[in-house]
Amino acid sequence: MGLDVKAVLFDRDGTLIKDVPYNGDPERVVPVPTAARALEMVRTRGIRTGVVTNQSGVARKLITPAQVSQVNDRVEQLLGSFDTWQVCPHGSDDGCPCRKPAPGMVFAACAALGLTTDEVVLIGDIESDMTAARNAGARSVLVPTEVTRLDEIERATVTASDLQAAVEWALWSGSRHD
Repeated sequence: MGLDVKAVLFDRDGTLIKDVPYNGDPERVVPVPTAARALEMVRTRGIRTGVVTNQSGVARKLITPAQVSQVNDRVEQLLGSFDTWQVCPHGSDDGCPCRKPAPGMVFAACAALGLTTDEVVLIGDIESDMTAARNAGARSVLVPTEVTRLDEIERATVTASDLQAAVEWALWSGSRHD
């Protein structure tokens, strides 16, 4: 019997907001077109929300942790508050267990929410998001953007045309019982 979805985790850049590489400027935060509606659908059902985001610009000294926090605060101003934020400031060569595609941030988000990984769905725009979810034992939905490679789309278990469609799948998949 499948478990109900109790939380939806979102990648930040390219999924919730338009991707501005290494953005440290809150004024450059622009939600994707269906973000507000998708989040409303989740929150009105009492399902918790979280963000899991790689921010390697910190390790590369292109942005500061304070700038990441300011951008995250702006995301919440525009889209409402999230129940957990998990941010990995490490670079791809740091061997960090939280940096996607590693599952550390998914585990941390679940721990912060008091949930198991099979009670969450992760929505993201690239394969490292899908891999992090799979490595943690969570379900995932890929929402391709212009940066998503064709081979990543072909390997994804579930894809959606936009964030709202991804949330609709997450809500539907959590209500079915196998």
